[in-house]
Amino acid sequence: MAYKYVFGPVMSGRLGRSLGLDLLGDRICSMDCIYCEVGATRDLTLKRKPYVPAADILAELAAWKDEGMTPPDMVTLGGLGEPCLNSDMSAVIEGARELFPDTDIAVLTNSTLMTDPELRKELARADVILPSMDSLVDEEFAAVNRPCEGVTPETVANGLLEFKKEFKGKIFLEILLIEGVNDSDANLEKLTDFCKRLAPDRVDVVTSTRPGTVRGALPVDGETLSRWRMELERGKRKACPTDCVQIEEIAQEHLIELVLASISRRPQTIPQMAGALNVDREAVRKAVEALEAESAVIPREDRGETYYHGTGHVIEE
Repeated sequence: MAYKYVFGPVMSGRLGRSLGLDLLGDRICSMDCIYCEVGATRDLTLKRKPYVPAADILAELAAWKDEGMTPPDMVTLGGLGEPCLNSDMSAVIEGARELFPDTDIAVLTNSTLMTDPELRKELARADVILPSMDSLVDEEFAAVNRPCEGVTPETVANGLLEFKKEFKGKIFLEILLIEGVNDSDANLEKLTDFCKRLAPDRVDVVTSTRPGTVRGALPVDGETLSRWRMELERGKRKACPTDCVQIEEIAQEHLIELVLASISRRPQTIPQMAGALNVDREAVRKAVEALEAESAVIPREDRGETYYHGTGHVIEE
Protein backbone atom coordinates (compact mmCIF):
# COMPACT_ATOMS: atom_id res chain seq x y z
CA MET A 1 0.00 0.00 0.00
CA ALA A 2 1.24 3.48 -0.86
CA TYR A 3 1.01 5.69 2.23
CA LYS A 4 0.20 9.40 2.13
CA TYR A 5 0.04 10.14 5.85
CA VAL A 6 1.90 7.31 7.62
CA PHE A 7 5.68 7.40 7.31
CA GLY A 8 8.69 5.68 8.80
CA PRO A 9 9.48 4.47 11.27
CA VAL A 10 12.24 7.05 11.59
CA MET A 11 14.97 6.97 14.19
CA SER A 12 14.62 9.45 17.05
CA GLY A 13 17.13 9.94 19.83
CA ARG A 14 14.28 10.73 22.22
CA LEU A 15 11.58 8.33 21.04
CA GLY A 16 13.41 5.37 19.52
CA ARG A 17 11.75 3.95 16.39
CA SER A 18 9.01 6.48 15.83
CA LEU A 19 6.17 5.83 13.38
CA GLY A 20 5.09 9.20 12.03
CA LEU A 21 1.60 10.45 11.23
CA ASP A 22 1.38 13.48 8.96
CA LEU A 23 -1.66 15.52 10.03
CA LEU A 24 -1.31 18.22 7.36
CA GLY A 25 -0.43 16.54 4.08
CA ASP A 26 1.44 19.68 3.01
CA ARG A 27 3.84 22.25 4.43
CA ILE A 28 1.20 24.05 6.52
CA CYS A 29 2.52 25.64 9.69
CA SER A 30 2.33 28.59 12.07
CA MET A 31 6.09 29.09 11.67
CA ASP A 32 8.60 29.04 8.83
CA CYS A 33 11.73 28.07 10.76
CA ILE A 34 15.00 28.59 8.93
CA TYR A 35 16.26 25.14 9.97
CA CYS A 36 13.09 23.17 9.11
CA GLU A 37 14.07 19.90 7.47
CA VAL A 38 10.82 19.52 5.50
CA GLY A 39 11.42 22.76 3.59
CA ALA A 40 9.83 26.20 3.43
CA THR A 41 6.29 26.59 4.78
CA ARG A 42 3.78 26.79 1.96
CA ASP A 43 0.83 28.05 4.03
CA LEU A 44 1.73 30.17 7.08
CA THR A 45 -1.38 30.15 9.26
CA LEU A 46 -2.90 29.84 12.73
CA LYS A 47 -6.25 28.58 11.40
CA ARG A 48 -7.35 25.16 12.65
CA LYS A 49 -9.37 22.89 10.39
CA PRO A 50 -9.39 19.18 9.36
CA TYR A 51 -6.60 19.51 6.80
CA VAL A 52 -6.47 15.70 6.68
CA PRO A 53 -9.53 13.88 8.11
CA ALA A 54 -8.80 11.59 11.04
CA ALA A 55 -10.55 8.73 9.23
CA ASP A 56 -8.02 8.87 6.37
CA ILE A 57 -5.03 8.87 8.70
CA LEU A 58 -6.37 6.05 10.88
CA ALA A 59 -7.27 3.90 7.87
CA GLU A 60 -3.64 4.05 6.76
CA LEU A 61 -2.42 3.37 10.29
CA ALA A 62 -4.64 0.29 10.51
CA ALA A 63 -3.28 -0.93 7.15
CA TRP A 64 0.30 -0.43 8.36
CA LYS A 65 -0.46 -2.46 11.48
CA ASP A 66 -2.01 -5.25 9.40
CA GLU A 67 1.24 -5.65 7.47
CA GLY A 68 2.71 -7.26 10.59
CA MET A 69 5.96 -5.31 10.82
CA THR A 70 7.77 -4.76 14.12
CA PRO A 71 5.68 -2.38 16.26
CA PRO A 72 7.21 1.08 16.74
CA ASP A 73 8.42 2.41 20.07
CA MET A 74 6.19 5.44 19.63
CA VAL A 75 3.43 6.71 17.33
CA THR A 76 4.21 10.36 16.72
CA LEU A 77 1.92 13.07 15.35
CA GLY A 78 3.89 15.49 13.23
CA GLY A 79 4.69 15.44 9.53
CA LEU A 80 5.01 18.33 7.13
CA GLY A 81 3.66 21.05 9.43
CA GLU A 82 2.27 21.90 12.86
CA PRO A 83 -0.03 18.98 13.82
CA CYS A 84 -2.05 21.07 16.29
CA LEU A 85 -3.48 22.97 13.31
CA ASN A 86 -5.52 19.88 12.43
CA SER A 87 -8.84 20.15 14.26
CA ASP A 88 -9.15 16.34 14.04
CA MET A 89 -6.01 15.87 16.17
CA SER A 90 -7.90 14.57 19.20
CA ALA A 91 -9.62 11.87 17.12
CA VAL A 92 -6.24 10.84 15.66
CA ILE A 93 -4.75 10.48 19.15
CA GLU A 94 -7.64 8.34 20.38
CA GLY A 95 -7.74 6.25 17.21
CA ALA A 96 -4.00 5.59 17.32
CA ARG A 97 -4.30 4.51 20.94
CA GLU A 98 -7.02 2.00 20.04
CA LEU A 99 -4.85 0.53 17.29
CA PHE A 100 -1.67 0.47 19.41
CA PRO A 101 -2.83 0.18 23.04
CA ASP A 102 0.65 -0.71 24.30
CA THR A 103 2.43 2.12 22.46
CA ASP A 104 2.69 5.69 23.73
CA ILE A 105 1.36 8.51 21.56
CA ALA A 106 3.60 11.55 21.12
CA VAL A 107 3.00 14.96 19.52
CA LEU A 108 5.64 17.25 18.06
CA THR A 109 4.63 20.90 18.36
CA ASN A 110 6.04 24.39 18.11
CA SER A 111 3.66 25.38 20.95
CA THR A 112 2.16 28.37 19.13
CA LEU A 113 -1.44 27.19 19.63
CA MET A 114 -1.15 26.43 23.34
CA THR A 115 -2.71 29.79 24.10
CA ASP A 116 -6.04 28.08 23.26
CA PRO A 117 -7.51 26.26 26.34
CA GLU A 118 -9.46 23.82 24.13
CA LEU A 119 -6.33 22.90 22.20
CA ARG A 120 -4.49 22.27 25.46
CA LYS A 121 -7.23 19.83 26.52
CA GLU A 122 -6.91 17.94 23.23
CA LEU A 123 -3.13 17.83 23.44
CA ALA A 124 -3.27 16.53 27.00
CA ARG A 125 -4.73 13.25 25.69
CA ALA A 126 -1.28 12.29 24.38
CA ASP A 127 1.39 10.56 26.47
CA VAL A 128 4.43 12.58 25.43
CA ILE A 129 4.61 16.15 24.14
CA LEU A 130 7.72 17.41 22.39
CA PRO A 131 7.48 21.21 22.24
CA SER A 132 10.15 23.50 20.86
CA MET A 133 11.25 26.82 22.30
CA ASP A 134 14.25 28.19 20.44
CA SER A 135 14.49 31.71 21.80
CA LEU A 136 12.86 34.01 24.34
CA VAL A 137 14.58 37.05 22.82
CA ASP A 138 12.08 38.78 20.52
CA GLU A 139 14.50 39.54 17.67
CA GLU A 140 16.04 36.08 17.74
CA PHE A 141 12.64 34.36 17.89
CA ALA A 142 11.51 36.29 14.82
CA ALA A 143 14.74 35.50 12.96
CA VAL A 144 14.95 31.76 13.65
CA ASN A 145 11.25 30.79 13.73
CA ARG A 146 9.64 33.37 11.41
CA PRO A 147 6.16 32.90 12.96
CA CYS A 148 2.71 34.10 12.00
CA GLU A 149 2.00 37.72 12.79
CA GLY A 150 1.11 38.21 16.44
CA VAL A 151 3.00 35.15 17.74
CA THR A 152 5.64 36.19 20.28
CA PRO A 153 8.01 34.20 22.47
CA GLU A 154 6.15 35.46 25.53
CA THR A 155 2.79 34.09 24.36
CA VAL A 156 4.34 30.75 23.40
CA ALA A 157 6.13 30.43 26.74
CA ASN A 158 3.01 31.33 28.72
CA GLY A 159 0.95 28.80 26.77
CA LEU A 160 3.47 26.08 27.58
CA LEU A 161 3.45 26.97 31.26
CA GLU A 162 -0.36 26.77 31.34
CA PHE A 163 -0.25 23.42 29.54
CA LYS A 164 2.17 22.01 32.11
CA LYS A 165 -0.42 22.64 34.85
CA GLU A 166 -2.99 20.52 32.98
CA PHE A 167 -0.85 17.70 31.54
CA LYS A 168 -0.17 14.41 33.30
CA GLY A 169 2.25 12.98 30.72
CA LYS A 170 5.87 13.76 29.87
CA ILE A 171 7.25 16.93 28.31
CA PHE A 172 10.48 16.74 26.31
CA LEU A 173 11.51 20.32 25.51
CA GLU A 174 13.76 20.91 22.50
CA ILE A 175 15.92 23.97 21.89
CA LEU A 176 17.60 24.14 18.49
CA LEU A 177 20.52 26.53 18.06
CA ILE A 178 21.66 28.21 14.86
CA GLU A 179 25.03 29.94 14.76
CA GLY A 180 24.77 33.70 15.19
CA VAL A 181 20.97 33.65 15.27
CA ASN A 182 19.73 32.38 18.65
CA ASP A 183 22.87 31.31 20.50
CA SER A 184 23.31 34.54 22.51
CA ASP A 185 24.02 34.72 26.22
CA ALA A 186 20.80 36.71 26.65
CA ASN A 187 18.79 33.83 25.22
CA LEU A 188 20.61 31.29 27.38
CA GLU A 189 19.82 33.31 30.50
CA LYS A 190 16.13 33.63 29.63
CA LEU A 191 15.77 29.95 28.70
CA THR A 192 17.53 28.87 31.89
CA ASP A 193 14.91 30.72 33.92
CA PHE A 194 12.10 29.38 31.73
CA CYS A 195 13.22 25.76 32.12
CA LYS A 196 13.25 26.14 35.89
CA ARG A 197 9.63 27.33 35.74
CA LEU A 198 8.46 24.72 33.23
CA ALA A 199 10.40 21.83 34.83
CA PRO A 200 10.08 19.52 31.79
CA ASP A 201 10.93 15.83 32.08
CA ARG A 202 13.94 16.45 29.87
CA VAL A 203 15.56 19.23 27.89
CA ASP A 204 17.40 18.55 24.64
CA VAL A 205 19.69 21.26 23.29
CA VAL A 206 20.51 20.43 19.68
CA THR A 207 21.76 22.10 16.53
CA SER A 208 21.01 21.54 12.87
CA THR A 209 22.17 18.14 11.60
CA ARG A 210 20.20 17.93 8.35
CA PRO A 211 19.67 20.31 5.44
CA GLY A 212 17.16 22.99 6.42
CA THR A 213 15.08 25.64 4.68
CA VAL A 214 17.80 28.31 4.51
CA ARG A 215 21.14 27.20 3.12
CA GLY A 216 23.09 29.64 5.31
CA ALA A 217 21.59 28.34 8.58
CA LEU A 218 24.65 26.77 10.20
CA PRO A 219 25.04 24.62 13.31
CA VAL A 220 26.74 26.02 16.39
CA ASP A 221 30.19 24.70 17.30
CA GLY A 222 30.78 21.94 19.81
CA GLU A 223 31.94 24.29 22.56
CA THR A 224 28.74 26.35 22.37
CA LEU A 225 26.56 23.26 22.28
CA SER A 226 28.32 21.77 25.31
CA ARG A 227 28.00 24.99 27.30
CA TRP A 228 24.27 25.22 26.64
CA ARG A 229 23.76 21.54 27.44
CA MET A 230 25.61 21.87 30.73
CA GLU A 231 23.31 24.73 31.69
CA LEU A 232 19.96 23.46 30.45
CA GLU A 233 19.74 19.72 29.96
CA ARG A 234 18.06 17.58 32.57
CA GLY A 235 17.73 13.80 32.55
CA LYS A 236 19.71 11.24 30.65
CA ARG A 237 19.57 10.90 26.88
CA LYS A 238 17.47 7.99 25.77
CA ALA A 239 19.27 5.34 23.77
CA CYS A 240 17.58 4.11 20.63
CA PRO A 241 16.55 0.47 21.21
CA THR A 242 17.48 -0.86 17.80
CA ASP A 243 20.46 -3.11 18.27
CA CYS A 244 18.34 -6.09 19.30
CA VAL A 245 15.64 -5.65 16.65
CA GLN A 246 15.52 -8.25 13.93
CA ILE A 247 16.08 -7.07 10.36
CA GLU A 248 12.82 -6.88 8.43
CA GLU A 249 12.22 -8.67 5.16
CA ILE A 250 10.29 -6.24 2.99
CA ALA A 251 9.42 -6.60 -0.68
CA GLN A 252 11.45 -4.13 -2.75
CA GLU A 253 8.37 -2.49 -4.29
CA HIS A 254 6.93 -1.87 -0.84
CA LEU A 255 10.28 -0.67 0.49
CA ILE A 256 10.41 1.94 -2.27
CA GLU A 257 7.04 3.27 -1.08
CA LEU A 258 8.20 3.38 2.56
CA VAL A 259 11.44 5.18 1.66
CA LEU A 260 9.66 7.80 -0.42
CA ALA A 261 7.07 8.45 2.29
CA SER A 262 9.83 8.90 4.86
CA ILE A 263 12.23 11.18 2.98
CA SER A 264 9.36 13.33 1.72
CA ARG A 265 9.10 14.52 5.34
CA ARG A 266 12.70 14.34 6.52
CA PRO A 267 15.99 14.35 4.56
CA GLN A 268 17.95 11.23 5.55
CA THR A 269 21.03 9.28 4.67
CA ILE A 270 20.89 5.65 3.56
CA PRO A 271 22.24 4.38 6.93
CA GLN A 272 19.64 6.44 8.79
CA MET A 273 16.79 5.00 6.72
CA ALA A 274 18.11 1.45 7.04
CA GLY A 275 18.35 1.75 10.81
CA ALA A 276 14.88 3.24 11.21
CA LEU A 277 13.16 0.75 8.90
CA ASN A 278 15.16 -2.25 10.18
CA VAL A 279 16.20 -3.27 6.69
CA ASP A 280 19.50 -4.00 4.98
CA ARG A 281 21.41 -0.93 3.76
CA GLU A 282 21.86 -2.40 0.31
CA ALA A 283 18.10 -2.85 -0.04
CA VAL A 284 17.60 0.81 0.90
CA ARG A 285 20.31 1.86 -1.55
CA LYS A 286 18.51 0.02 -4.38
CA ALA A 287 15.22 1.64 -3.39
CA VAL A 288 16.83 5.10 -3.46
CA GLU A 289 18.43 4.39 -6.85
CA ALA A 290 15.03 3.38 -8.24
CA LEU A 291 13.51 6.62 -6.95
CA GLU A 292 16.39 8.66 -8.38
CA ALA A 293 15.80 7.04 -11.79
CA GLU A 294 12.21 8.29 -11.60
CA SER A 295 13.37 11.77 -10.47
CA ALA A 296 11.34 11.28 -7.28
CA VAL A 297 14.21 12.07 -4.89
CA ILE A 298 17.16 14.43 -4.90
CA PRO A 299 20.59 13.77 -3.34
CA ARG A 300 22.31 16.60 -1.50
CA GLU A 301 25.79 16.71 0.00
CA ASP A 302 25.79 18.25 3.45
CA ARG A 303 28.60 18.16 6.02
CA GLY A 304 30.33 15.25 4.34
CA GLU A 305 27.26 13.03 3.99
CA THR A 306 24.73 12.40 1.24
CA TYR A 307 21.13 13.16 2.23
CA TYR A 308 18.11 12.31 0.12
CA HIS A 309 14.92 14.33 0.12
CA GLY A 310 11.73 14.51 -1.87
CA THR A 311 11.40 16.80 -4.88
CA GLY A 312 9.04 19.06 -2.94
CA HIS A 313 11.75 20.05 -0.43
CA VAL A 314 12.39 23.76 -1.00
CA ILE A 315 15.71 25.32 0.08
CA GLU A 316 16.19 29.09 0.29
CA GLU A 317 19.57 30.40 -0.81
